[in-house]
Amino acid sequence: AIKGYSSDSWFAYQYSSFRTLGILLAVFHLCIIFFINPYSGIIRRGHYREFRSIFQHNIIILGGVFAYLVFMQYTTKAPRMILVLFLTYDILLMQVVRTVRKSMIVSSKVGDMDMHHILIVSTYEEAPTVISNFKKITYNYNVVGVCIISEEDRQYPKEIEDALVVATDIESAYDFAVRNVVDEVFIYIPNANNKTTGTIANRFLEMGITVHINLDMLTTGLPNLDVDRMCDYLVMTGSVNVMSPVGAAIKRLFDIVSGVIGCLVTIVLAMLLTPMIMIADPGPVFFSQDRVGKNGRIFKIYKFRSMYVDAEQRKKELMNQNKMEGHMFKMDTDPRIIGSGPDGTRKGLGHWMRALSLDEFPNFYSILKGDMSVVGTRPPTVDEYNHYNYHHKSRLAAKPGLTGMWQVSGRSDITDFEEIVEMDNEYIRNWSFGLDVKIILKTVLVVLKRKGSV
Repeated sequence: AIKGYSSDSWFAYQYSSFRTLGILLAVFHLCIIFFINPYSGIIRRGHYREFRSIFQHNIIILGGVFAYLVFMQYTTKAPRMILVLFLTYDILLMQVVRTVRKSMIVSSKVGDMDMHHILIVSTYEEAPTVISNFKKITYNYNVVGVCIISEEDRQYPKEIEDALVVATDIESAYDFAVRNVVDEVFIYIPNANNKTTGTIANRFLEMGITVHINLDMLTTGLPNLDVDRMCDYLVMTGSVNVMSPVGAAIKRLFDIVSGVIGCLVTIVLAMLLTPMIMIADPGPVFFSQDRVGKNGRIFKIYKFRSMYVDAEQRKKELMNQNKMEGHMFKMDTDPRIIGSGPDGTRKGLGHWMRALSLDEFPNFYSILKGDMSVVGTRPPTVDEYNHYNYHHKSRLAAKPGLTGMWQVSGRSDITDFEEIVEMDNEYIRNWSFGLDVKIILKTVLVVLKRKGSV
């Protein structure tokens, strides 16, 4: 029994001091998660590093609780033995839970959205070792290719350690990264000077790709620097994307909740819009199209069909009326929209669906699946993506969204694609959950005012 508390009662939280302690422990635990990010690199940590992380986590919690008790002058009433027991049991339980959870992740099949597609840039001599090290952690890394950097003019094999040799010069590696799914680049070029390595790293960063550099080749100019261990290498990592694992979890949770609600609304809208679309233009009620998502992944978008069934074929005939400067298509009066008339000036069913953004609701299914997010960048078509230059790919460093900075900035008035790329990059560089909320609120206002929505 603890002094001042009855040993007859099994429910400790009937006492106010225990309730206060319970709330404090939960609050301090959440604060550590948000501000210290203890789960960063958790998969790569061994048992000792994991124990050290858990011990530090609990010592911070205990220190916070003691500071609160001293400040509130509760020290004479505080059940110190309970705090000591909590610290002991919490460390043991956290170690067991994290070990089991990591084992489950390692042994489970990882989907493509969770798999990190990595390109290795190294020399012919070092490449086999680097590839082998990455293949030891196949649970979340997929080596999509290797670029051989060498001053020698010679023939290299098509594969090294079962990894495709996709380039034998750095320019070819840049082309490969633009045209294929590449999430991260690992650079290990022994004896390379800082300027050369920095140039290579910054070129990939322009594409929005996360870059890891072995610390033997320290360089300057990398944004959002972080030092971590990767395989058997100590690396310096730079990325244009500032989203932490906790931030990503919060954003994904919000997407799931929004996706469920959005899908329910879509079912109701489908019952209302289906007969209207079928009468206005017989054909499929839903429109689907391949789009390019995060770092080049191909996925399908789904919309209520607001255009005539032959809209894609007619697009080629209307390219000379495209008002966009760059790799997008936009018309002021688009005759492909249902009910728009031969010259595209009428405001029929398709116009009102697009003005109220009703056609976008089926995309909540893509949000629920994880292909899209509520807030992000506009997903380009495959044809648009195939014409991207290096720096254009940086806008794909985040998941595409149902809405975004471009959509709430007067999208009908912006005709320069480079300006859209800069807006998307600004969103990625400055992401916060508060920014997402701000964009969502602006989106509601834009839709209600019917500004820039067609």
